[in-house]
Amino acid sequence: MRLAHPDGSVVHLAYCTNVHPAEDLDGVLAQLGAQCAPVRRRLGVDRLGVGLWLAAGAAHALDTDPRALRTLRGELDRHGLEVVTLNGFPYEGFGAGEVKYRVYRPDWADPRRLDHTLALARILAALLPDDVTEGTVSTLPLAWRTAYDDTRADRARSALVTLAERLDTLEELTGRSIRVGLEPEPGCVVETTRDAIAPLTAVGHDRVGVCVDTCHLATSFEEPETALPALTAAGIGVVKAQVSAALHAEHPDRLEARAALAAFAEPRFLHQTRTTTVNGALHGTDDLDEALTGTRLPTDGPWRSHFHVPLHAAPAPPLTSTLPVLRRALSVLVGGDRPLTRHLEVETYTWQALPPDVRPRDADGLADGIAAELSLARDLLTDLGLKELP
Repeated sequence: MRLAHPDGSVVHLAYCTNVHPAEDLDGVLAQLGAQCAPVRRRLGVDRLGVGLWLAAGAAHALDTDPRALRTLRGELDRHGLEVVTLNGFPYEGFGAGEVKYRVYRPDWADPRRLDHTLALARILAALLPDDVTEGTVSTLPLAWRTAYDDTRADRARSALVTLAERLDTLEELTGRSIRVGLEPEPGCVVETTRDAIAPLTAVGHDRVGVCVDTCHLATSFEEPETALPALTAAGIGVVKAQVSAALHAEHPDRLEARAALAAFAEPRFLHQTRTTTVNGALHGTDDLDEALTGTRLPTDGPWRSHFHVPLHAAPAPPLTSTLPVLRRALSVLVGGDRPLTRHLEVETYTWQALPPDVRPRDADGLADGIAAELSLARDLLTDLGLKELP
């Protein structure tokens, strides 16, 4: 969907297809009609933005076969879909039964990450609608924090510098500007927006900035009103934003809260869990089950867990979501005189990881849920003064 900002620019709202991941090109093509088009129809719009997730194999097929790329472009048009952003964080295997730490490999110290991201940039340049000249790709925040030493940091910085240079060349060749955003995530080298400033300053190129995921922002207890302007003050661009909400437990010391949280501890994805102390120190565990069974996480303040919960349907009490943080973040991102970013992507990839009693029972239920999330996101934007475009 497209919305007009009061400054006259267009803000794009999409949803990310990593919620129904496909590992090969045939799977990507199939999901457009079977899963994306039904969401568009439920919203009653002629055109729906999708943030494609392309696994390494699918990306390679599209990057090396012009006919395959034309086929994808044609299928997008046929189903009333458009692409201005790609999710380049997971490399492959996002639909596996256990993803966990695998999602952080290969990292930016591994040459495969640069090759994959450049392939995505070339693909996106070819997929952009005719009236759009700017595209974005989100990517992992350098690496998972362990085993990341100075040597690997140097390799990652060099790779990002090369990426920026190649993206310059891509624009010269195609007339399309593609930017890449590191997506701060708990447990990674770049856990917070603040952590992104130093490595991106070292890269020193506006082709590479930050992708703000509002679930991650909230999980790390960052305040949007200070975190996001700090990026701007440091000269770091917000390339795109992922519109998402985290799981929140106000009183994690209570038995009913811990029982409710335990229903969200599941084997597929990593659910980093964080809390803060009265002096503002951040404490956390790598996964939700560790927080519930261990003794390292204080319980005298709220817990937040990296579990993308549906925007329109907060968990049942005593839990809730960080939707209020999302509202505040959107106000900073697009509620000012001019937007900090023009690419927004709803990214609730955990629908099938929800507790069984609230999980979609079939494809129709999933399409209903995604449409409801997009409808809420659209309402949040129009409340800020944006107007939906036909």
